[in-house]
Amino acid sequence: MSSNQSAPHIGVLAIQGDYESHAQALTEAGAIPSLVKTAADLTGPNAQPLDGLVLPGGESTTMLKFLLPNNGRKGFFDELQAFVQSRPTFGTCAGAILLASEVLNPTQPQKPQRSLAALDITVERNAYGAQADSAILYLETTLSGGPLETVFIRAPRIVRTGPGVKVFASRDGFPILVGKGNIMAATFHPELSQDRRVHQLFVAKVKTFQASHSFHTGDI
Repeated sequence: MSSNQSAPHIGVLAIQGDYESHAQALTEAGAIPSLVKTAADLTGPNAQPLDGLVLPGGESTTMLKFLLPNNGRKGFFDELQAFVQSRPTFGTCAGAILLASEVLNPTQPQKPQRSLAALDITVERNAYGAQADSAILYLETTLSGGPLETVFIRAPRIVRTGPGVKVFASRDGFPILVGKGNIMAATFHPELSQDRRVHQLFVAKVKTFQASHSFHTGDI
């Protein structure tokens, strides 16, 4: 457990994507970020697991090439999956794809895309078009504070949510910010906005988890 309960230690998967912007957003939201590049980095201060984790945007299939055992990072995918099952995790864009239980429009149509399967949602890759079709929208959410700035870049689309998955915001009738239990996912890039409410929501989730659990070395 972090020695400072008011400032949880939250990792950011740093193998691709704008992980530095997530680290800055977490700092501004009241957390202590650290970059996660190997399975060993999932261990934080005092040789205990990090309090939470952010999976950033990027390219999900490229991320998988770094994570899966046959690409020089033996055991990273399995360690990451174990962490996600036991600690609060937030995935944005490609990170949301990694968390989904089902992925549509995979790079290889004849082969299902592997995922961490931590959140009961179905996600369609590149559903909003190419990078030229990116957009910045101001959308209503269940969060207080008025419309939220949402940055979409080659965004996926959540086409199904399972039982108990809470929808915090939608675009054109499709969820863009969801969560269940200790897991959150967004199809947009909250780290590219100056509005920190989404990261604050995740940090609050991590703090709630901290307060209700005693962490031990053998938890994962």
